[in-house]
Amino acid sequence: MAVRIRLSRVGATKQPAYRVVVMDGRSARDGRAIETLGHYNPRTDPIEFVVDIEKVKAWLAKGAQPSDTVSRLLQNADIIPKIVRKFATPAKVAAPAK
Repeated sequence: MAVRIRLSRVGATKQPAYRVVVMDGRSARDGRAIETLGHYNPRTDPIEFVVDIEKVKAWLAKGAQPSDTVSRLLQNADIIPKIVRKFATPAKVAAPAK
């Protein structure tokens, strides 16, 4: 079973808020969660991101993989180390001569 740490949407229509949950990677976005680790509200200023750090580290130690968004949020909160990504720049394509 591939366990993922990801966001589950809660809140009203056009007013999203999210729970940070641990669930099977094959289950639906709002499916049954194994455990709730915290919440994320992108609509507040500043953005509210609250998680139980000990639970997150315990799940990561057990092999749970965070989604891209959760990984970015955890990196911004200094819970996991930042990943330096190098983007490949495509070579300039010469315009055909007329």
